[in-house]
Amino acid sequence: MRSRLSAVFALPLALAASGGATAAAAPTPSIAKPPPRLAGAHPCAGQPGFTCSTLTVPLDHRGRAGGELDLQVATAGNTDAPKGVLLFLTGGPGQPGVPYISSLTGGRLPELAKTHRFVMIDQRGTGEFGGIDCPRLQAAVGGSDIEPAPPEAVSECAGILGGERQYYTTEQTVGDLDLLRQALGTRKMAVDGVSYGSFVAARYAAAHPRNVSRVVLDSVLPYTDPQGDDMLYLTGLRATGRVLRAACATAPACGYDPARDLAWLARHRKDAVLIWDMLVSYEFRDPTYRSPDPGGLPAGSGDAVRAIHEARRGEPARLDRLLELMNSGDDDHASYSSGSHVATICGDGAFPWGTSETPVAKRAELLERTRARLPAGATWPFTADTAVGNGFVQSCLNWPAARHGAEPGRLPDIPFLLVNGDHDLSTPLEWAREAVRYAPRGELVVVKGAAHSVQNQERGTQGRQAVYRFLNG
Repeated sequence: MRSRLSAVFALPLALAASGGATAAAAPTPSIAKPPPRLAGAHPCAGQPGFTCSTLTVPLDHRGRAGGELDLQVATAGNTDAPKGVLLFLTGGPGQPGVPYISSLTGGRLPELAKTHRFVMIDQRGTGEFGGIDCPRLQAAVGGSDIEPAPPEAVSECAGILGGERQYYTTEQTVGDLDLLRQALGTRKMAVDGVSYGSFVAARYAAAHPRNVSRVVLDSVLPYTDPQGDDMLYLTGLRATGRVLRAACATAPACGYDPARDLAWLARHRKDAVLIWDMLVSYEFRDPTYRSPDPGGLPAGSGDAVRAIHEARRGEPARLDRLLELMNSGDDDHASYSSGSHVATICGDGAFPWGTSETPVAKRAELLERTRARLPAGATWPFTADTAVGNGFVQSCLNWPAARHGAEPGRLPDIPFLLVNGDHDLSTPLEWAREAVRYAPRGELVVVKGAAHSVQNQERGTQGRQAVYRFLNG
């Protein structure tokens, strides 16, 4: 589903811990590790033409903890594809990859399937075989980033994961991906990431610049967070006013200002965080925000812009109905793991209190200081209470202290294509404009009227055609 993540790492991965012997001890011969391989190859269920296998990876690529994880991988059969391997990374964090490989190659990106060997992986903590199952968290928020989970659900999940919770971070996933590359027997591969997948793709390129040929970042989450405010989601809060005003100005124009309506609601209702969550979920069904009949909802129940305006005028029925219909929760953990989501967010993020290594007892006070100092312009049309009340912040506020991931290096001097819809609230266009500055050879394509996940959800072809030209050109 959707994904917004803040940046986190900067040290290169240490794949093994080093040790020394005493002067009197005889040298111990090193034992070469077997090369990574894809084991147990078999046809992917329900996806003709694709092979599913298992990649075994260490629990901790830094080598400080033992244990292994088995990750499911799906590969296309065209091993002689003229353009080589294209690794496609899904979002979340929490969403698997393998279930979507045939829909991408056959439905949304068929031209790339002719020239590239598609590969998808269930990133650690996700999928049918490795998805983290935190029942109370799944029931409460499912795949939502923004709705805050009950503290007891977060505590249950932390207890289920125990000490292993610190190994479900993007740093560790980057290590997994390079083992996958080796197992595929390819020196370089192109990487295409959507949403949180764009974050992982950029992190992988920064850590392994010689192993990447080209990178597509779709619905861009900046791979680094120099301002330290991505977890507060200030960019997304401010973008909401811009997006709703643009939607309202599209013919036939509304004749009122939905941003001001939303600002009034954020200051007079107690559920501003849930209204925000509804809007971010709604974009997946209706990127115009104005259709009365968006896909998957009862006829006549849509039009988020109108719902906000009516509620401001004292008629909240439509808005309340949308909040009910778009309520988060009850996603199956195999299709979206909220446990994986919270472990990654909390392990990766830069928060008002610092990182996951900050003692829990100090966090609330530091968060309150930030809330009190946030200027109105930083969050408008929402408020500082909305910013600190989001699911990123509230879920990680009491997440047990754990090791923070390493910060990334610079992006390499290779071609990057960034694709973003200007109606995207999950990963707003402002983030893409920020991120392209980090890529020495980056190009940004803005898809007018598109919302999140351009390659998967775009109603036109502008974004996909740009990706075709970039990867096949």
